[in-house]
Amino acid sequence: MKITLAKTAGFCFGVDRAVKLVDDLLKNGERVYTLGPIIHNKQVTDDFEKRGATIVEKPAQADKNGVLVIRTHGVSQEIIDEIENLRISFTDATCPFVKKIHKIVKEASENNDVVLIAGDKNHPEVQGIVGHCNCLNFVFANEEDVENIYNTNPEIRNSHITVVSQTTFSVEKWKKSIKKINLLYTNALIFDTICIATDERQNEAEELSSVSDAMIVIGGRQSSNTAKLRDVCLKNCKRTFLIETAAELKNIDFSGCERVGVTAGASTPACIIKEVLETMSEVNEKNTIVEESAESFEAMLEESLKNLNTDQKVRGTVVGITPSEVQVEIVGRKQTGYVPLSELTLDPTLRTSDVVSVGDEIDLIIMKTNDAEGTIMLSKRLFDAGKAWDQIIKAQEEGTVLEGIVTNVVRGGVIAVANGARVFIPASQATANKNDPLEDLLKKKVQFKIIEVNKQRKRAVGSIRVLLNAERKEAEEAFWAQAKEGQTYTGTVKSLTSYGAFVDIGGVDGMIHISELSWTRIKHPSEVVKVGDTVEVYIKELDSEKKRISLGYKKTEDNPWEILKNDYPEGTVVTAKIVGMTTFGAFAQVIPGVDGLIHISQIANRHIEKPQDVLKVGEEVQAQIIGIDFDKKRVSLSIRELLEPETVEIKDAPETQDAPAENAEQAKAETEETAE
Repeated sequence: MKITLAKTAGFCFGVDRAVKLVDDLLKNGERVYTLGPIIHNKQVTDDFEKRGATIVEKPAQADKNGVLVIRTHGVSQEIIDEIENLRISFTDATCPFVKKIHKIVKEASENNDVVLIAGDKNHPEVQGIVGHCNCLNFVFANEEDVENIYNTNPEIRNSHITVVSQTTFSVEKWKKSIKKINLLYTNALIFDTICIATDERQNEAEELSSVSDAMIVIGGRQSSNTAKLRDVCLKNCKRTFLIETAAELKNIDFSGCERVGVTAGASTPACIIKEVLETMSEVNEKNTIVEESAESFEAMLEESLKNLNTDQKVRGTVVGITPSEVQVEIVGRKQTGYVPLSELTLDPTLRTSDVVSVGDEIDLIIMKTNDAEGTIMLSKRLFDAGKAWDQIIKAQEEGTVLEGIVTNVVRGGVIAVANGARVFIPASQATANKNDPLEDLLKKKVQFKIIEVNKQRKRAVGSIRVLLNAERKEAEEAFWAQAKEGQTYTGTVKSLTSYGAFVDIGGVDGMIHISELSWTRIKHPSEVVKVGDTVEVYIKELDSEKKRISLGYKKTEDNPWEILKNDYPEGTVVTAKIVGMTTFGAFAQVIPGVDGLIHISQIANRHIEKPQDVLKVGEEVQAQIIGIDFDKKRVSLSIRELLEPETVEIKDAPETQDAPAENAEQAKAETEETAE
């Protein structure tokens, strides 16, 4: 019976940190109180109780002369406030990954977002997360819950949504739930907060269970991540057993099993894993002790535990070189490994033979192992990056600026490489404006500051925005020191609203009101400009107290009335387009932005009842400009002036020969009066 131990089995970083913290306090003689079980493992908590640690359910139950330990799951802000008000000495052992979730939901609350939390609503970690939400929030356990929340809460459908998950949430359920969220909500900001160790442990359990005849899952029955491991294994291996101690192995029949996989939850200490492995080494198909197999298994056990506790740094001797990889023998282990060219150097111009030679000893980091083939994939690049870690720490402590290349756009931000070290820059810290596309940064050299460091996991978080904001502040101060009305600038359109366009004129934004974008009437600024356009503007008004800048965009030479004055004097014949009708005449477009009135008396050389008898909207006609009032912005047009006068038979000429002249003068006066 071949027994395989998962490499990620056992304590995760957060649990290991909390257990060591309590252990150290007890060793120092402190009176220790834990707010709930420090971890979901009865053997560990029983041991702590024997040594003097007391589990309490409320802060007030702790002695003020002792030390209260907040467990890895974390607690609500209300409980933290209660502890501080009681003036109880306390130590916060909340997992850093959980603290990150608290920070995310706090920021979401400040933005008045709606928070969706993936997890078990009764789990203490989820209750703690909810306790940091000062906004509307919902807990969901699967994609069906997501849809139910959407259907029963229509008021949140168009809200900004922030989505997080319990650190030990099922990876499979998370993927399905996120797919549903993306379908239902258009404004969802998703943070994948499942612990990396949880993700790796579940993936490894899935792979191991698919090739095993039986699976043993070690951990507390109250542990969420252990239960999820069991569920993952059950899908591939029906003979999956969850045990808390080695004693429970006697109830399991391994007959017919050629390969058994073993994994353990994040709350399972190495001593229990070792005890289970040692017990299993004594069991074969007939449940009898076989000394030979026990002895051979001891070697496997030692190697497994060695892998379990290794820092993954090894030294290798180069034994072979190909164009695509380097083969090495790992010093101190009877194993071979290989280093792909991509993990040998970041320089794409170098070949494998340019970097190493046969016989060289190089420092490496284990990336991936293949138990079936007995090979290991290694990385020199990652080891070299470790040297840059000291520079990262120093940069954070001293606040210095680093320079690097953005190599990847990932979920939630970008990765920048500085001197071989990878730095994650969140989307909120990557650009000056949250709507700027991250893809524009890819392969570009950027400057940033380190704002957060996780020394245990060697993870660094950087910020480009903090430098951009500092530069922008300097630019603003320089601008306001010399800005005057009338100054012209070349700017970039940053955003559009229904009432105008916002333009970056070099570190500060000004607004062009919609009325200033065009001499003609428009319905939306997008009819004239679009985001990203380069525009010439001038300062119309400055409000230094409110830091508001009103910009002008229209040019005098484009004013249609100036064009009319220069190119269309009175007497000019134009092709005018009829754009409207009234009882007293028709309005026609002379040039874009200028309409003129054709009085009813100037439409024809005969009497008409209404303009519609002769004209229709959209028709183009020849007309003469017979009057312009630039102060009142009025233009009078005449079609009649261009028509041949009608021949009319006149009787009793001696008595009426002056009548036409009088009528013409009277009509002209009426036309001018109406035009005004």
